[in-house]
Amino acid sequence: MSAPTLDTERLRLRGHRTEDFDAVARLWADPAVVRHITATPSTEAESWSRLLRHTGHWQHMGYGYWVLEDRATGRFLGEAGLAHYKRALDIDCRDLPEAGWVLAQDAWGQGYAREAMAAILHWADLTLETPGTWCFIAEKHTASLRLAARLGFQEVKRTSAAGGAVAVLERECRKSAEE
Repeated sequence: MSAPTLDTERLRLRGHRTEDFDAVARLWADPAVVRHITATPSTEAESWSRLLRHTGHWQHMGYGYWVLEDRATGRFLGEAGLAHYKRALDIDCRDLPEAGWVLAQDAWGQGYAREAMAAILHWADLTLETPGTWCFIAEKHTASLRLAARLGFQEVKRTSAAGGAVAVLERECRKSAEE
């Protein structure tokens, strides 16, 4: 399976391609972008592995990450989606798809992450056989915590991961009213 294309008002969400590598590598090498995620910029080798991991998720899990493009210009804005990383965390939701989003600095504060994640979670609700999704966010990353709350995620636990304090949040699946 490959990533389906999802269009929103301003975005095209599509699967990763080899030619996305330079944009992915720039995104993950930016210290400001990774400050609350990994805290350490990624090498090109790490970004290449990430790109391959994103395409592999679709094949093995039936879900994964999308590239976020500006529909009007085709400009790379970031990545968002669902994953299963088998994280070594002491939480009950580890087997649910893990939601995540990361945008290039020039795309911050414009509502792109909300628009993309709303589309992704709607797709997941209608497509996946899962009771919900989860995410974990650094306690200091207030913008992402606010976004998660707007998307319906609720905090279930505080723990430490990736070298810092994080909030673990869950969101129940919302099947359509017609089902």
